[in-house]
Amino acid sequence: MLVQNRRDKAAARRFLRRLVKKTRAVPRVMVTDKLRYYGAAHREVMPSVEHRSHKGLNNRAENSHQPTRQRERAMKGFRSIGAAERFLSAFSGISSHFRPRRHLMTATEHRLEMTVRFTIWDHITETIGLPATD
Repeated sequence: MLVQNRRDKAAARRFLRRLVKKTRAVPRVMVTDKLRYYGAAHREVMPSVEHRSHKGLNNRAENSHQPTRQRERAMKGFRSIGAAERFLSAFSGISSHFRPRRHLMTATEHRLEMTVRFTIWDHITETIGLPATD
């Protein structure tokens, strides 16, 4: 995710270039929301890639941002783009630790897994000198 203050052609172009550079691969198909700037940037940056822009196709991508959006609603928005970037870079690594794939476990397995994960978290925070949460 790249947080930007504008949703224009230049921002879409920056996003696509950063995405290709980070993944080091050109995708076969690109699925975006219906924002027209993605099509314009796509024609410049990746003209050989198939671009799909339809109402229902982007649902999977939008659902992956739900934890971020929930947190953003709780904080009533971020004060700046830098604050959002700092939060997201830390949050993405930590949140998955406390969100096991619950639908794959029984209640007993879930309780045991959460006990193990909180023990690991307590050990890590004590090691680096952070105040542990009780």
